[in-house]
Amino acid sequence: MVCVCVVAGFGNWVVLVMEQQTGKRIVVLSGPSGSGKTTVVRRLVESAPVRLVKSVSATTRPPRPGEVDGDDYWFLTRDQFLQRLQGDAFIEHAEVFSSGFLYGTLWSELDRAWAQGGWAFLEIDVQGALRVVQQYPDAVTIFLRAPSAAEFERRLRSRGTESEEVIQRRLATAAQELQQAERYRYTVVNDRLENAVTEICEILKAEEKARNA
Repeated sequence: MVCVCVVAGFGNWVVLVMEQQTGKRIVVLSGPSGSGKTTVVRRLVESAPVRLVKSVSATTRPPRPGEVDGDDYWFLTRDQFLQRLQGDAFIEHAEVFSSGFLYGTLWSELDRAWAQGGWAFLEIDVQGALRVVQQYPDAVTIFLRAPSAAEFERRLRSRGTESEEVIQRRLATAAQELQQAERYRYTVVNDRLENAVTEICEILKAEEKARNA
């Protein structure tokens, strides 16, 4: 049996995908910038009723101040990334926001989680989530979304870290991803952090119980 949870918003949807296949579990969380995704992910790792082992994504973008290789991301050169891609080292990969930078999830990160007896917890965008679902077709999905498009835009602008061009690009991507909402079984609205985290934890608890029945 499989289950998915999504905490999704308007941009890079928060999609939780949980899959049990020969004892292997995957959770995919996707969400737009400004959806509170980072905080939700941290809270889930700390308090989820199942063991979540967060996957470390690989990227070709340079590290930001304070970021640590192997903790925040695996920072690779473009040649290193492409070499791994040719070796089928990624379960999913994509170029994000037309930035020219590549992102991807290494199979080795899933293996690391499974070796610890946990669920591989992937924080990736919708494009990557759908590719994971293609390989785990029984996955159950959940959308984590902002209460409205206006609130999503407000959150995005309130950070004050991106240019108008980038904001407009993210909004356009969000509109496209919103069309994928019908693919997911559950929707969680992140209007209040505590409520969203609690709802997702309840979903995880129920799905774990169903698998162990």
